[in-house]
Amino acid sequence: MITELSVSLWRGARDGHYETYRVPQRQSQTVLDVVTFVQRHIDPTLSYRFACRVGVCGSCAMTVNGKPRWTCRTHVAKVAAGGRLEIGPLENLPVIKDLAADMQVFFEKWQQAKGAFAPTKTRHDAIAQIRPDTPARMTADAAIECINCGVCYSACDTVRWDGDYLGPAALTRAWTLVNDERDGGNAARLQAIAGSGGCHACHSHQSCQELCPQALNPTAAIAGLKRRTAAAYLKGEITA
Repeated sequence: MITELSVSLWRGARDGHYETYRVPQRQSQTVLDVVTFVQRHIDPTLSYRFACRVGVCGSCAMTVNGKPRWTCRTHVAKVAAGGRLEIGPLENLPVIKDLAADMQVFFEKWQQAKGAFAPTKTRHDAIAQIRPDTPARMTADAAIECINCGVCYSACDTVRWDGDYLGPAALTRAWTLVNDERDGGNAARLQAIAGSGGCHACHSHQSCQELCPQALNPTAAIAGLKRRTAAAYLKGEITA
């Protein structure tokens, strides 16, 4: 029976390296518990992010044994083959220090995809009545639970190959707004996501869908954008 874990943690920035620590294995232990043990009991200089610890905020996302995961929801017993763990920062993002990745480029792409709601009414107008069972509302609701944790962005091969690609999270947000009948920003939004680095750059590898902690389907959202932007181009609503 394994009573101790061999834990390799990324230390430093982009040109850093892995360092190995010995951590006691405990019942119902999460990967975040392991990282916290190292920081509190072995090396207080270790940098990483976490907040809620209960799978709500998504800030504790890291690369665990080669896959991006929420470390607070990832139990050691399910991923530590042979009592070994390798934990690094999210991939496809610059590294600030140790396990903390720089999320700025991720959020900038969310803005480039016109991911902000563009209201069509003022506070003085009546509240729009949206039936929850309409096809558009159901499509929007399917992806509205994205909390921008960056797991899908880190898992995406296209992001790795193409630095201009907007990424699954930004495009999923765009698809949600495209289907929100209250939003008035679709003309600019469709133009933004139809160009280079937009939805048509997606290769549909589905790693975003496979690893999304919220069980969302960015691949399906991006496929919807491909259809919608193609139709908009044929109708003359956007230009090439």
